[in-house]
Amino acid sequence: MAIQVCPQCGAKNRVDERTSTVMQPVCGKCGARLSEPTSGAAADGKPQIVTDATFASDVVAASSSRPVLVDAWAEWCGPCRMVAPVLDQLAAESGGRYKIAKLNVDENPRTSSQFNIRSIPTLLIFKNGQLVDQIIGVQPKQAIAARLNQHIS
Repeated sequence: MAIQVCPQCGAKNRVDERTSTVMQPVCGKCGARLSEPTSGAAADGKPQIVTDATFASDVVAASSSRPVLVDAWAEWCGPCRMVAPVLDQLAAESGGRYKIAKLNVDENPRTSSQFNIRSIPTLLIFKNGQLVDQIIGVQPKQAIAARLNQHIS
């Protein structure tokens, strides 16, 4: 599922990428047509939201063609809010070379436990279906970009 912001009313809409090629997605609030989802990020250029249910398809499977950086975060976490704008910038600058995703650890305990996330923010980098790198804590944009670029083929 991708999150798309309605260009008319600004409402956030969940759009299933598999059905959006068959049916034109529309806003659930005002009924306006939504643009086609962009591959790897939400239509507004921000990181894609992933959940326990979508993690395998949106992260593990997607990492076979390009690296995927997952931000493990929580709403109450101050440092997580500090790193969020940096990840928004990286998502906007990705140019298809990598994908940025966000995983709320409070709402998705299964995935958080699976990857032994004990401190947030934690950034996980996946490539070819495997966890290849991990960054714990707040880091400057240049440091995150450098670690991510190490895994771009």
